[in-house]
Amino acid sequence: MSENKAEKKDPLKIHREGTALSDAGKHEEAIDKFLEASKLYMEVGNIFDTSYMLFKAAECNFLLKDYDTAIERFLKAADLSFGKGYDRFGLGALEYALDCYKAAGKEGAKKVEELKKKIKELKEKLLKM
Repeated sequence: MSENKAEKKDPLKIHREGTALSDAGKHEEAIDKFLEASKLYMEVGNIFDTSYMLFKAAECNFLLKDYDTAIERFLKAADLSFGKGYDRFGLGALEYALDCYKAAGKEGAKKVEELKKKIKELKEKLLKM
């Protein structure tokens, strides 16, 4: 019986629960919902919403000042987005990752310079489209 229940999990419902929790300031609980929805979206091949849920989880991590986890999730959201051609969304995720590096006081890190270069290149590419 529990298998049927697991099959019926609705990623959109969990997505909405995460949004409501986040809006209520319950960021830790929201992260769990966003990650669960992300996993469920991935299982059905919905890459955009998978990426978006990772992005939303990362936003919560940022608000909780867990910058390293936020960076990791923003970068993963960006990678998924670029893999499917969602370049504008991926660019936004990279910019948020850069904000996390700044907030964590890691602006001089080599990864920051690489990220700034990638963001600049993407903006130039998108302007040409």
